[in-house]
Amino acid sequence: MRPSKTRRAVEPSWLEPYPDSALPDPAPGPDARYEQREAIQLSFIVALQQLPAKQRAALVLRDVLGFHTDEAASILETTPQSVKAALQRARATLDSYTVERQQAPLPDSPTERNLLATFSDAVEAGDTARLLTLLSSDARVTMPPQPLELIGHEAIGVFLDDRAEARGAPLQLRPTRANGQPAFGYYLRSQPRGMMVLTLSGSKVDEITFFADPALPGRFGLPEHI
Repeated sequence: MRPSKTRRAVEPSWLEPYPDSALPDPAPGPDARYEQREAIQLSFIVALQQLPAKQRAALVLRDVLGFHTDEAASILETTPQSVKAALQRARATLDSYTVERQQAPLPDSPTERNLLATFSDAVEAGDTARLLTLLSSDARVTMPPQPLELIGHEAIGVFLDDRAEARGAPLQLRPTRANGQPAFGYYLRSQPRGMMVLTLSGSKVDEITFFADPALPGRFGLPEHI
C-alpha cells in the first residue's frame, strides 16, 4: 500500500553512497577536517541531489568549472539571462541548505552518537513508533533511483510498517559513514541488503536515503554477512 503523503520527484537525481574513509583528508585538525567534510557534502549532496537539472547545470558550469555566463548558455543551449536566473535560484537554495546543515551535530559527537545508537536500536527492534520520534516533523525518505519521496511521519510510518510486514523480520544494522554523513549497512536474516544514509539536523533525523544494493555494505568494509 502506498502511503497517502508521497511526492514523485520530477527527475531521479541522486548520488550513490561513497565511503568517508576513501575521501582525501589532508587537513591537520578535527575542526578543519569537519569543514572539509561539510564542503564535500554540500558540493555533492546539494548540487547533485537537491537542485533541479537546470539550476544544477548552471551552478556546476559557473561556480565549479568556471565557465563564463555566455559560455554556460552556449553549452546549455539557452540564453545568458536564463543561466543567470537559474544560478541565482541555485545559490539561494545552497545558502538555505548551508544554514540548515550548520545545525547538524559534529561527527562522532555525543549528540550524534546518542542519536545514531537510538536510531539503530529502534530499527533493529522493529519499533516504528520509537523511530518516528527521532525524525523531524518534515522528514523524508527517498529510495533512489525510484523518483519517490515519503514526507512526514504519517507517510513514513505507513511505509516502514508495510516493509516490516513484508520482510517478516527486523533489519540488522552496522554503522559506517558515507558522503560525509552517518550511514548504516542493513541486513536481513544476516544477509546484506543495502545501505541507508542519514541526514541529521540538531538531535533529529531529517532524511533517510535507502540504497537497495546488497553489494554496498561490502564496499564500505562491512561484513558480507552477520
